[in-house]
Amino acid sequence: MSNLLCLNDVVPGQRAIVKTLRSTGSMRRRLLDIGLIENTEVECVGRSPSGDPKAFLIRGAVIAIRSEDCQDIMIKVG
Repeated sequence: MSNLLCLNDVVPGQRAIVKTLRSTGSMRRRLLDIGLIENTEVECVGRSPSGDPKAFLIRGAVIAIRSEDCQDIMIKVG
């Protein structure tokens, strides 16, 4: 798993594939509910002026995710 990054590493316009979630509890449930499961494609579509949160296109919906929550979403780019 050395080639995995976290969702924070994705820049606007870039796509990635979700590989695993490290979050627990209610945040894990929320992420699963919005469709962040293994092999889901996500695309970063923008970020706020301060850089946090970033907006991601996930299964046809744009979802804003805070950087602290992105750290627990492991992805593979390309």
